[in-house]
Amino acid sequence: MLTVNEYFNGKVKSIRFKNANTGDSSIGVMMPGEYIFSTNKSEEIMIISGSFKVLLPSAKDWQILEAGQIFHVQGKNEFSVEVVEPTAYLCRYL
Repeated sequence: MLTVNEYFNGKVKSIRFKNANTGDSSIGVMMPGEYIFSTNKSEEIMIISGSFKVLLPSAKDWQILEAGQIFHVQGKNEFSVEVVEPTAYLCRYL
């Protein structure tokens, strides 16, 4: 089953799915902008294409992440993202 979600006035769109390899996951695209995301569960996020800056909950400095890089966020947290080019991602809910 697929669940389509839209956030931030349609600038972030994702499709949530479940399969044997990745479990509960979503794949999506973020258009340029600044966003704050909240997590319920822990998340593992991999950049598929593009890049963005991320400020993780316990970090003082922004990190630049590019295609192929992965970061983790614990559940019940918020993280900030600055996107300057359309960026695709895969998120696994742990």
